[in-house]
Amino acid sequence: MKIYAGCDHAGFKLRTAVMEHLREKGYDVEECMSHELNDDDYYSDAAYEVADKVAKDPNSKGILICGTGIGMSIAANRNRNIRAALCHTLYDAELTRLHNDANVLCLGERVMEKELALEIVDKFLTTDFSHFERYEKRIERLK
Repeated sequence: MKIYAGCDHAGFKLRTAVMEHLREKGYDVEECMSHELNDDDYYSDAAYEVADKVAKDPNSKGILICGTGIGMSIAANRNRNIRAALCHTLYDAELTRLHNDANVLCLGERVMEKELALEIVDKFLTTDFSHFERYEKRIERLK
């Protein structure tokens, strides 16, 4: 599975750790935006780039990281083909995949420990959408 990973300056360290973690697990990870730490970058630029790439590649997923994850989730969800979810727990990550078929995970470097973030990433990427009819209908109403 292809993973597109983006961040702003406030999520740079965690995004680097997430990409390393995913590559060790054999995922194909593409770094988007912020190849170097830059205090003048904008979370919206990273979110739009990742969202566009995920929207064009339905078999892929995206991971966006900023200080809280809030800005990234707002910006990514502007793309009609994206269901970006801000997750703080393993339960959040599991349910957003099962019920919402989220295709972009948003995390906040300033609000969680790296170990928990990596567990959330793993849960998000290994949980499949349930395909229950009621959930499919809910997603269809978003389009």
